[in-house]
Amino acid sequence: MSGTAQRDGTELTDPPGVEPGGAEWTDADDRTDETLRWLHVRRRAYRNQRNRDLAVTGYAVLLLGVGYGSTLGYRFVQQLGHLAAQDSTAEAIRRALPAVLVLLACGFAVLAARDALWRGPVLVPRHELSWLLAQPVRRVRVLRPAFRLAVVLMTVGGALCAVGGAVLLRLTGLAELGPALLLCLPPGVCLPLLAAALALQVERSASLARRVRELTPYAVLLLALLAGQAAWAATGRRSALLETAELWSGPWGWAALPVLHAAGGRGEGWPAGLVLLFAGTAAALAHAFRVAGTIPTRRLRARAATAATVASVLWSAELRAAKLAVSEALADGAPVIRRRLPMPRSRRLVVVWRDAVALLRAPGRAVSAALWTAAASGTAGLAVALEGAARIAVLAMALALGWFAVGRLAETARLEADDIRRSSWSPFRLAALMLQHTIVPTLVGVALALAAAVPFALQGGGWALLLMPLCVPPFAAAAALAAVRGPVRTDLLSLGLVTPAGDASVFVFGFWYAAPFLTAVGSLTAGLGLSGALDPGAPAGALVRPVATALGLTSALLFATVRRAKKLHRPEG
Repeated sequence: MSGTAQRDGTELTDPPGVEPGGAEWTDADDRTDETLRWLHVRRRAYRNQRNRDLAVTGYAVLLLGVGYGSTLGYRFVQQLGHLAAQDSTAEAIRRALPAVLVLLACGFAVLAARDALWRGPVLVPRHELSWLLAQPVRRVRVLRPAFRLAVVLMTVGGALCAVGGAVLLRLTGLAELGPALLLCLPPGVCLPLLAAALALQVERSASLARRVRELTPYAVLLLALLAGQAAWAATGRRSALLETAELWSGPWGWAALPVLHAAGGRGEGWPAGLVLLFAGTAAALAHAFRVAGTIPTRRLRARAATAATVASVLWSAELRAAKLAVSEALADGAPVIRRRLPMPRSRRLVVVWRDAVALLRAPGRAVSAALWTAAASGTAGLAVALEGAARIAVLAMALALGWFAVGRLAETARLEADDIRRSSWSPFRLAALMLQHTIVPTLVGVALALAAAVPFALQGGGWALLLMPLCVPPFAAAAALAAVRGPVRTDLLSLGLVTPAGDASVFVFGFWYAAPFLTAVGSLTAGLGLSGALDPGAPAGALVRPVATALGLTSALLFATVRRAKKLHRPEG
């Protein structure tokens, strides 16, 4: 009976008096209390060990946060204080605050809905699913505590974020700490509760999960537009009508009203917004607790398996395996796109043809690459307006965003290198195959970079038409090198490199893992930032160094890719 679909797309679950096999049982057969009590006693040792492990992990995280984060936090507070001392900066923050708050609330809702596609707020361990739900026990007594735990954790996280937001308002001089904290806490508590209720509905409803998959690209586009609105508002170009519509259109705006009132911005009617927020949160949470026990067993098993896989591979630092597990869960139930291109006549073009077809059948990658490119372009525009060390730092951030854009287009190279047996179809060796996998990401990336460079060219920055596309080939080569990185070298985590600041083995591992990214972004940052090519009125000779850097870096990365691919194809020993 589990997995049967209703008209609205919600899957029916086994009713409380029916076992998964279909046999009915009555109240006389109910063993919920006895079973849970027995399980509580039997798992006492496991709970104690888990609590000790969590305590040790929390202590280690606290030490890292205090040891390495205190200095960074102090410098951040100092810089923020210097910026807040400027009236223009504080006023720009106040103007952008409505769009920023709506952006954060909407982004949190999108993350919660996407998270519910592979994990969700009701996450039951696999051993409980395979044994406990097969017993004559009430499902709600098993599933509701899991949902309650997720709600508590999300609420605590939201409250901490509210405290952090109040502190930021105080540091920027927009509000006093007491009133800011008082008005930030209600949104910080209600938004996580609403997100948990939304995630529960996505987890239990097949039709709602399908809609989330279909609407995610549009939601990401909406978030990008909100980010653009915030940047536009910071410069003084605001739309009162648009902001009012956003603030009163739903919980994402109701939650922003008291914060805006605390910051002295557009927060008229914030008591009514709080009443609406409290009422909506109470209704959503009450309905969520009422239906928490109706999630189909099949969905619970799929999420438990995915979560267990992700946890196990993360402990072994296999980030790629974790990403594949999550991606497979997110794609479960998504419509299959069957787009094709004409077959090439030459076998030398077969790899390019396959990559192009793969990109057509996964349009989300191209859309994601376009959004990353737009973010990189906006950050690059900010870098051009700055000088000195600030320009170098922001330029490195823009190049990092460009790396992510091109990396989204190079997924086929990663899939090919995950298991080299997949390359058996190809008439080329693995090294040549990896080189050809860089062609489509380079061509598509160059097209996106040219489109992003047009606004710069219209403003007199003709250099962008050359420099922005020029960054794409090194990123494509670095993505191919990262794909043939090989198995994760966890042995680097135990080198025992003792320094006055502690064991440096984790930093050696991080450098090995991110070597292609650091090489590409660092070299291009040095070539672009130190050449003077970004200065207004820079001579044509200033472009020589960036061009030479990009060409030399691309050649070096491709050479390293070929060598690594050969070692991967024929391992030593």
